Amino acid sequence: MTYPRQPKAGDAFLKIAVAGKGGSGKTTISGTLARALARAGHSVVALDCDTNPMLGISLGVGPEETDRLVAARQNLETGDTEHQTSIAGIVDTFGADAPDDVRLVVVSRIDRADPGCP
Repeated sequence: MTYPRQPKAGDAFLKIAVAGKGGSGKTTISGTLARALARAGHSVVALDCDTNPMLGISLGVGPEETDRLVAARQNLETGDTEHQTSIAGIVDTFGADAPDDVRLVVVSRIDRADPGCP
């Protein structure tokens, strides 16, 4: 499946943000909700915006793939990865397919946000 899929006439889109204090189960709830929605036939792109991105573990992509996505984000600082200017570019470059047709995208934990600026 291509993410994000192109909307069709009459499609409804839902954005869900899960927030709360540390240790309250946000990642577990987010992973469960993403997989349940995907199993119900919805196109799901799960964004991990946490400073300690572990949604990949909850979604079942495993620690190695989660670490690879985090490293891809960090490579922006060294110039080894190009900045992406479109949603599709971000989803493709910083994303991975998870079980149940969920697309995981790590969009956090950039240690230096201004690598090209003096």
